[in-house]
Amino acid sequence: MSFRIGTGYDIHRLKKGRPLWLGGVNIPSEQGLDGHSDADALLHAIIDALLGAAALPDIGHYFPPSDPTIKNIASSTMLTKAASEIKRAGYRVANVDSIVIAEAPKIAPHRDAMRAKIAELLGVPVASIQIKGKTNEGLDAIGQGLAIAAQAVVLLEADGVNDK
Repeated sequence: MSFRIGTGYDIHRLKKGRPLWLGGVNIPSEQGLDGHSDADALLHAIIDALLGAAALPDIGHYFPPSDPTIKNIASSTMLTKAASEIKRAGYRVANVDSIVIAEAPKIAPHRDAMRAKIAELLGVPVASIQIKGKTNEGLDAIGQGLAIAAQAVVLLEADGVNDK
């Protein structure tokens, strides 16, 4: 059996008046993440981890910020596309471990909903998805409440169709 590990990272500035999407869940907030898409930093980190593990091009290859036709695209749509690409490459998701780094909002109240949404999008059991919340203890742009970042690690398993 063949396994592949990938890592992903993303950060976006917070901006007043935008909806806050994390892990495919809309979280009540006066500020949302700013970006070409809905800027869901957690899903973006997971997407890059998935693509990297399968040795596929990064998120910008599939969803270039210069493409006006995908302005405000839902990151859940992007994750579904990435999942399709890794399946086509002959892999399936074994598990996802991730961290959201933010001063606010607190992640714990939204963790179960985010885990369920990501599991649904990837077609895996909720037990295969983990999300942890951390702060930056007041340090840097994240610690000052100006941005939110996310990191993800994924383990892919060859599905036997195109075993690499």
